[in-house]
Amino acid sequence: MYALTGPKCLELVVAMLLLFWADCSPTPQDELAPLELQFHSLDFRNVLHWKHPHKAVKNLTYFVQHKIYGDKEWTDSENCQGIQSLECDLSQATSDPREWYYARIRSYSSERFSSWVLSQRFYPQWETTFSPPQIKATVTGRIISVQIKPPRTPLRGQKGSKIRVTKLQKLKFRIYVMHNDVEEEVYETDSCSKELVIEGLRPKTTYCLQAVSVTPRSGRKSLRSPSTCISTH
Repeated sequence: MYALTGPKCLELVVAMLLLFWADCSPTPQDELAPLELQFHSLDFRNVLHWKHPHKAVKNLTYFVQHKIYGDKEWTDSENCQGIQSLECDLSQATSDPREWYYARIRSYSSERFSSWVLSQRFYPQWETTFSPPQIKATVTGRIISVQIKPPRTPLRGQKGSKIRVTKLQKLKFRIYVMHNDVEEEVYETDSCSKELVIEGLRPKTTYCLQAVSVTPRSGRKSLRSPSTCISTH
């Protein structure tokens, strides 16, 4: 073991600094690379978003690919090749909520491509958020019956109708019952229940109802639905 001193030491330090600078300096292609890739997911509508690179020209086009975690090959994302939009809907490509996915994107301008930019690993079952259910209330005397319709995914079943989110994720639905803008009762049903019956209400009284979707494991809640108001007889 020995220590370098004098001119040799200075030469070594300068060489290391130049190497570090070369590795960290952006190349012209990197300046074209898209920024801040993120998945936004609502009701299993999984959309990749990104930002235009700061120093790049405006007329960039983008090319998106995706794959399941563990796969070796990337797949060109349908309808997201040579686009100018800053988002790509990958709902169909990421339709299994229990799989992990990656996406990557590069831009193109003046006959050259940027480097690929990789997204964070995406797991739909954990990362999607949910809309509140739709509710419809009917009254019979002092009883209110609430019909509950879960939100739907962008995915379609064999008959062409959109698949309910409850086919892919267990949810609970929470119904808030208010009178005179004061929250009086809270009711909760599981995703198998399509109707909630509220009894023992005051006669000739107006009640307003709101609903939220709740993910049982995490306790995450959707926003509240718009108020549905109805009067007892």
